[in-house]
Amino acid sequence: MAEVIVINPTVAIDTKKLKVCAYARVSSDSSDQLNSFISQVNHYTNFIQSNDAWEFVDVYADEGLTGTCIDKREEFQRMIKDCRKGNIDKILTKSISRFSRNTRDCIETIRELKMLGISIEFEKEEIDTETMASEMIVGILGSLAQEESISISNNMRWSYQKRMQSGDFITCCPPYGYKLENNTIVINPDEAEIVKRIFNSYVIGKGKSEIAQELAEENIPKKDGNTKWQYKTIQYIISNEKYIGDSLVQKRCTTDTLPFRKIRNNGQKDKYYVRNTHEPIIDRETFNQAQKLNEFRNAIKTSEPKQYSLTKMIQCGECGCTLKRRARKNDSVYWMCYNHFESKDKCSIRQIDENEIYSAFIRLYNKLKHNSQYILNPLLDQLETMKNKSTMRNVKIGEINKQIAELTEQNLILTRLRSKGYMDSAIFMEQANEINNNINALRKVRRTLLDNDENDNEIVTTKKLISIIDDSADILTEFNELIFKSIVQNIIIKEQDHLTFRLINGLELTETIRRKVR
Repeated sequence: MAEVIVINPTVAIDTKKLKVCAYARVSSDSSDQLNSFISQVNHYTNFIQSNDAWEFVDVYADEGLTGTCIDKREEFQRMIKDCRKGNIDKILTKSISRFSRNTRDCIETIRELKMLGISIEFEKEEIDTETMASEMIVGILGSLAQEESISISNNMRWSYQKRMQSGDFITCCPPYGYKLENNTIVINPDEAEIVKRIFNSYVIGKGKSEIAQELAEENIPKKDGNTKWQYKTIQYIISNEKYIGDSLVQKRCTTDTLPFRKIRNNGQKDKYYVRNTHEPIIDRETFNQAQKLNEFRNAIKTSEPKQYSLTKMIQCGECGCTLKRRARKNDSVYWMCYNHFESKDKCSIRQIDENEIYSAFIRLYNKLKHNSQYILNPLLDQLETMKNKSTMRNVKIGEINKQIAELTEQNLILTRLRSKGYMDSAIFMEQANEINNNINALRKVRRTLLDNDENDNEIVTTKKLISIIDDSADILTEFNELIFKSIVQNIIIKEQDHLTFRLINGLELTETIRRKVR
């Protein structure tokens, strides 16, 4: 009989688990949708963790957001970033419409993930993009989801249109001087007095900037509580027909195609002017006088100023104004803070000669050119090290999402108890407010963590900055606008004679102005 010898395997079997995550989204903040949000998060967490062949990564969940535009979904963007970092192998989601209602975004995302070796499984449609034929099916179903979204949007707009045509449309955000009570626009007495003051001041000859300055100096609050009044705020009030009791409806409109965008209505769609929709604050004679004066002043303004190399590039670090260009009679040019120009008490930053700014940039460039290995390369190394630590931040965001889901679930339970009469109204309000405050605090922390996850962009812009400097002149002897605009984001004057150049990667370097001895 033949002898059988068993040769044990010497190569270990690959037992690496598949890194799996889930994406969930709901369309509104109603109780039913919040319940759906919680159930999706819980379902996918338990489902993935119960599979021994899978490694649970996270549940990325956007609550109360639109599905027509990917850019507005923070959690979706975080998931894609993690995919690019190699942290995910497979994505589970309820349906294509939950993943995206925009066919183009849907297909582009699937293609990118496919190139990264990442598959998406759509539960409702029973589609897994791991198979090549799935992309065609996804395209068809994605188109249907997009048409559904457009249809819903059109129905809502039709409703708005009918209310506009009948004069029944009520703005959800009344202007300064008014407030909403029982879905009716009524006068806010304290604010109305300020509106009357603004119109009266304007028609007797005061400028918009002067009026704004007076209100700011008296610490008069705007609608949001801010006491810093601007020229544009006064312009908005003076030109608003709401103050004579009329309403011009559909000043802004929504585009007809995905992704939907709010744009100013410059004749793309009908506008509706409705008279006597609410109680006026200003009489028509005063309002018409203000409009004529405004038209006259606008007509005598000079045309759009010429764009120079430093136009809109220099910011006052003391008051925040953008510096304006001024020319002397001897043809020399300087840049001045507008607030300092109006009054030295407003801002202490004095004028700066244009040639001194140019010279400061030349010195900065030459330093970067010959010291890049000591300045930019170490910065790039630090950014790449920080990027490697982002995994912990993602874990924290996942934990915050779970806490938000749990608190939202508690809110639903409280609502059910209150609706059935098991809980006193005062107790309900107290506990509901506490939960909502906790949710808002968690969302704020999550927003901060997401905002801090900018290492990828900083790495890209730092590499770009290094590349531009490497490929540019060995030494600058005169100002080069092309190089300046390529590497400088803006200039901030934090102290007199000290220019801080903020580069395209966010790095700030300061140069001291060397004034000529006269």
